[in-house]
Amino acid sequence: MSKGKVYPPEERWFTDAATGRRIRQVTSHPSIHHHPFFFVPPWDDAMRRLLFVSHRSGSPQLFAEVENRIVQLTERDDFAEWSFHPSHDGRFVVFVAGKQAIRMDLETLREEVLADFGAAPMREKGMVGAAMGTTTLSRDDEWWAVPVRSGSIYRFHVINTRTGSSSVILERDTIGHPQFCPDDAGVLFYAGPHAERLWLVNRDGGGNRPLWRREHALQWITHESWLRGRRELAFVDWPNGMRAVHIDTGALRRITRFPAWHAHPDDTGSWFVCDTNFPDRGIHRFRIGEDAAEKLCEPRASSVGAHWAGPFPYNDGPREVYAPQHTHPHPRPSPDGSRVLYTSDASGHAQLYECRL
Repeated sequence: MSKGKVYPPEERWFTDAATGRRIRQVTSHPSIHHHPFFFVPPWDDAMRRLLFVSHRSGSPQLFAEVENRIVQLTERDDFAEWSFHPSHDGRFVVFVAGKQAIRMDLETLREEVLADFGAAPMREKGMVGAAMGTTTLSRDDEWWAVPVRSGSIYRFHVINTRTGSSSVILERDTIGHPQFCPDDAGVLFYAGPHAERLWLVNRDGGGNRPLWRREHALQWITHESWLRGRRELAFVDWPNGMRAVHIDTGALRRITRFPAWHAHPDDTGSWFVCDTNFPDRGIHRFRIGEDAAEKLCEPRASSVGAHWAGPFPYNDGPREVYAPQHTHPHPRPSPDGSRVLYTSDASGHAQLYECRL
């Protein structure tokens, strides 16, 4: 049985040739590795564990790095690898497996089924957006939101992690990349259709409304993240930089004109890290309101997804694209601001790396 198996440290240290920054390679097994999608924290707030996915056993499984040792957390044939979300207090992780929503105690590795979705197919086919199956946990760790595909619609399930109660708060054509507001567990962002992307809904299902509508048919809005402490949602206006909109007033402001791709702020909400593409300029850090950015490192990931090189491709509806997400860096600052985690397949296999700040 591999669940609970402890692997020796795999870390390696090197210096980024472009910037001189120290880089720690976290994993080295010749298989696919990746952290969660860029807006999901891979650590708990105290950074006791770094959670990630590894395919080293032949299928995607959940792992954790604890004091440099690598521990296998799951042994399942139905683990949805982009669904996991660690709790902020470090006590548990939630994830989807098969048709079930599961909470795992990170000390005992005991799994508890919080919800069963029955015969639902869970998510649409594809590699991007709602097809990834990302989920969101509130900052107080009490509420877990899971979009579930059911026929031609999505049902938005909200589960209470303490009581196990759950309800469907919304049904609509697509629900992707949900994120609880870090300042208000009663509000969630979710991505609607590509041409009208930014939506909010209350946790009780009320107040479903568009947050902001794009300005013209060629504008490509994507890759959203909350600015903690500000009740603002930041988003990428690809490839023209970033903006942010206040969820109460609707006030819009520009974050940067730097061509950020996947971007996430630090916990103070004062600076962002981002990867880049078309062209790949490496991973950068920039301060809010500034167009200049500091290069941190060059991950040299393959960043597969040719559709990013052209104009907005979804005006005529969804289209199939080839964009394996483990080939994208998806940089994420650590809770203490000391490092940036990213994925790169430059070695031939997707591995995890930390750029030290």
